[in-house]
Amino acid sequence: MSYRIGTGIDFHQLVSGRKLWIGGMQIPHAKGSLGHSDGDVLLHAICDAMLGALALGDIGVHFPDTDASFKDIDSKILLAKTYTLIQQKEYNVVNVDATVCLQNPKIKPYINDMQKIIAGILHVHQDAVSVKATTTEKMGAIGQEEGLMATASVLLKKD
Repeated sequence: MSYRIGTGIDFHQLVSGRKLWIGGMQIPHAKGSLGHSDGDVLLHAICDAMLGALALGDIGVHFPDTDASFKDIDSKILLAKTYTLIQQKEYNVVNVDATVCLQNPKIKPYINDMQKIIAGILHVHQDAVSVKATTTEKMGAIGQEEGLMATASVLLKKD
């Protein structure tokens, strides 16, 4: 058996006039992620982790912000397309471990549903997807609610 590990990280600014998407869910908040797509930092970090595990570049290589077809795209679609790319290399997801870093809003009430969404797209059991949240204790741009970020680690196994 062949195993591969990848890590991903993504950052987005928080701005008025945009919806906040995290983990495939719209989260009620006064600000949303600025981005070419829907700006879902969690799904983007997971995509990058999956791509990185197989040395396939990053999310910008496969879904560039210069391509109008990805404008405002639902990041669940990007995650599904990334899953297809790893399947083409004969790999499957074993597990995902991710952390979202933002000051507000608190996302704990949504984590279970995020895990269900991600697990469904990646064809794994929900207990194979860990999503955690933390703050920066009001330090820096994230702590001042100017942005948010997510990191993810993914373990892949060759079929």
